[in-house]
Order: sequence, then structure tokens, then C-alpha cells
Amino acid sequence: MGRELIAVITQMEREKGIKAQKIISAVESGLLSAARKKYGGADNIRVQLDPQTGEIEAVRLKKIVEAVSDSESEISLKEAKKLDETAEVGDEIGDLLDMHDFGRIAAQTARQIIFQKVREAEWETIYKDYSIRIGTVVSGVIMGQERRNYIVELGKAEALLPFSEQIPAESFRRGDRIRAYLLEVKAASKGPQIILSRTHPQFVVKLFEMEVPEIADKVVMIREAVREAGDRTKICVESKEARVDPVGACVGVRGSRVQAVVRELKGEKVDIITWNDDPRTFIGEALSPAVIEKVGVNEKERSALVVVSDAQLSLAIGKKGQNVRLASRLTGWKIDIINQGEYEKERAKEKAVEVSVAVSKEGEQVAGAESKEESSIPEGSAVTVEEHKADPAEAVGEAFREGKVEVSLET
Repeated sequence: MGRELIAVITQMEREKGIKAQKIISAVESGLLSAARKKYGGADNIRVQLDPQTGEIEAVRLKKIVEAVSDSESEISLKEAKKLDETAEVGDEIGDLLDMHDFGRIAAQTARQIIFQKVREAEWETIYKDYSIRIGTVVSGVIMGQERRNYIVELGKAEALLPFSEQIPAESFRRGDRIRAYLLEVKAASKGPQIILSRTHPQFVVKLFEMEVPEIADKVVMIREAVREAGDRTKICVESKEARVDPVGACVGVRGSRVQAVVRELKGEKVDIITWNDDPRTFIGEALSPAVIEKVGVNEKERSALVVVSDAQLSLAIGKKGQNVRLASRLTGWKIDIINQGEYEKERAKEKAVEVSVAVSKEGEQVAGAESKEESSIPEGSAVTVEEHKADPAEAVGEAFREGKVEVSLET
């Protein structure tokens, strides 16, 4: 019996990943509960399982006293001497219990507790194993569907792929193998709950890491990724080595690498953009596949005005604004897009305002000069303000001819 028990414990350790000591502790806890049930809930009972032989020993500890007042917890020195000649008053001595005398109910209790303890140990192992894998891609098999949520078997554990984390319009059958992003692991009363996602932007990042050796080797880095699952993903990449083209590394020979990712995403479009410190260049690239004419930025408000040709306007904005929305999230800038015609109209209005302001300033300068000339006319002159404004020099000459200005000549 002992050897068979050890064999079972070893098998459980191998299959479920539970340490043998935890299983042994569960067995001891179950048998202890059964013993206490048999002997009236005494708390002086001890159960020990030998991990080498598998032998189980249950003893009831009793305190050695001169006069016994409670036979369940005390033993006289005389009786103790029969068991151990070295026994002294105040020591504790074990009274061996017969395991076969536990009865059916006690045995059933022991079985339930052992099962519960082993299951809790298994849950703890699963929680620890998958908690450290959060943020990675895992593979599994579809076991079924419940309320539009897929149940995925991951080997030693089952995971949940919620409807909200599924790519729109994708469906699976029982037995299909899938890959998903391990989003979180929750501790619950019925065991850990593993949540998967196929819509998270990091799912795309991890897929590229699996397909592109340069990313796995940290030569190429994905700086940012934004996504609207099922439609389009944008990622910006940067190379730490000048000789390595980050976009080319991600695309692969004849697009083999990026196509592998697209197939996993069920045909979702993926735009790969080179990271650039210049916001104008980066914003222009982020609006790919549209071709950009001009980009103006307001760095204080982190806003940009992008000019595109009439033919590129709808492509730059995207379906329901998707392209410009993703570009804005990727760059962190607020982006407004106008076509070339609107831009020319706005420029014409600005130029008209600039001309108007310039003319107004010039008029003010002329008026100031006239005022200065008027104040310089000599006293006694009959030159009128109107004459002075018309032409100061001519007005003074006319006044001289008419004798309105007195001139004295000194010899």
C-alpha cells in the first residue's frame, strides 16, 4: 500500500506539475481530519506520511502526569513507562492509532479533503505558471463555446477568449488550434481564470517578434502600435543599426514575414512606418498609404494641418475616419486634413488679410509724415491745412507768389 501511494504521488507530480511535498501534506491533512472525526475532534492527534516508504502513522499525543484527570489527553507515568522507559512527568508520548478503524464516513471525509487540497495546489501552480506569461502569445485548442465566449485548452489549464477580445467576424470550430495574447490571470474561487485576447495591439507586436529575427534580437524595435481589430493596424519601427532597414526587415522577402502576420489576423491590413524625430515627416508617414503634399505643425498644441491632393483626400481620411484616427493615436498629435483646393483658398484669404494690414500700416505712416510737415510751416503763413496736405512745398510757393508770406533779405 505504501509503495503504491508513493507511485500515485509521483505520477500526480509529473502530470499536474504539483510538488510531491504538497500532495503529501494534502494526504496528511485529509487523514488528520478523518482521525479527529473518529476520535471526537481531539486536537492532540498527529498524522505523518513517510515520503520514502509511503507508510502512514497516526498517533494521539498524551501528556505524562502523576494523576490522570482526562484519559483522552493525559497518561499516567506508570503507563508511559510501559511504552518508553525514559518517560518523565511533563513529557508527551504518542499513542498509536489503528488506521483501519476510521470507518466509512471518516474515510470519505479524508478523500474529499485530499481531493480539495490537491485541486487547490493544482490551481496555485497554474496561477503561478501563467501569471509570469502575461503579455506573451500562447497556443491552444478550441474546446467549445459558451455565451459567444470560446473555451480554449492550453494543456494543463483552460482559458477564456471573451467575445469582446475576438476579431470581428472570425469564428472557430471545436478542435481548431489558435494563437492568442495572454491578457490577464484572475484568482477566483473556482480556480484561476485565464483571459486571452486576439484584438490587443500587443498581439500584433508579439506576432512580429515571432516572425522577425531582427526584432527578437533587439536590432529592430517596434516603438508603438495602434489597432482597430479586423480592419487596420499601424506600427512604427526603428532600427538600432544603420545598415538594417526596419521596414524591410518586417516585410521580409516578397512580403513573407508580414503576410504570415496578416494571415493570423484574418486579412487585417498592416501599415509599417519608420519612426522619425521630425513630426512633419512622422505624421506624413503615419498617414500611409496616402501621399501627403504638405504638413504644418503647432508644437505648442501638438496639432498638425495636413494638405493632400483631391484624389488622396478620401484615402488619407480612411473609412469613417479610421486612417487619420489611427495616425493621430500613433503619433500623439491632433491631425486635421484638407485638400489642395481648400488650402489654396485659405492661403488666398490669408494673403488678402496680409495686404490689407500692410496698406493700413502704410496709410498710418503717411498720415504721420503729413502731420509732421504741417507742424513745420512758419508762423504768419496763410497756408491752409488742405493746401499743406495736398503738397506742402507747392502750397508754400503759392503763398509766396501771392504775398502771403513775408520774406526778409539781409545784405
